[in-house]
Amino acid sequence: MSNPALQWLDTHGDVLYAFALRRLRDPHLAEEAVQNTLLAALEGAERFAGQSSVQTWLIGILKFKIIDLLREQQHWQQVPDEAELDNSVGEDDLFTAAGHWAHTPVAWRDPSRELDNKQLRLLIDACLNRLPRRMAQLFWLRELNDEPAESVCSSLGISSANMYQLLFRARQTLRVCLSEGGRDGSLS
Repeated sequence: MSNPALQWLDTHGDVLYAFALRRLRDPHLAEEAVQNTLLAALEGAERFAGQSSVQTWLIGILKFKIIDLLREQQHWQQVPDEAELDNSVGEDDLFTAAGHWAHTPVAWRDPSRELDNKQLRLLIDACLNRLPRRMAQLFWLRELNDEPAESVCSSLGISSANMYQLLFRARQTLRVCLSEGGRDGSLS
């Protein structure tokens, strides 16, 4: 195999695809993002200085390709998805009339160490899968990838007020799902 793109695909393809799929929630878009990444890497291979691993370099390119795909997708989908608004959890579901938690949240030990726990990552992924696709993408971009708000709004074609409202709803829904160990059937 003398073609670097084939070597990169063979060595890093699974990691790139999993990374893209977790953010895009669409197998076809994830494949497209990986293909675009490999093409861009091939075109810019002479600029790779070797200051990071090839995988880190490819994931850096992939992040921008994902944002490009989200922008392109938003360009073709101008009508807001009403299902996003109907599939979130409201305050009434979280608190009792007296203002107490409706369901006691699970006690966390040390969040920084728990985040490294593979089971927690799987639970977070399962809970994110219950969110509407665009809401999950927004949460990944803004909260987990720490993308700037302006960039996220531009990528998804939403206003900053809409972004913060969707993030609020996503956090509420994820809080319920995580506190119940991902077992709440009403969120799916």
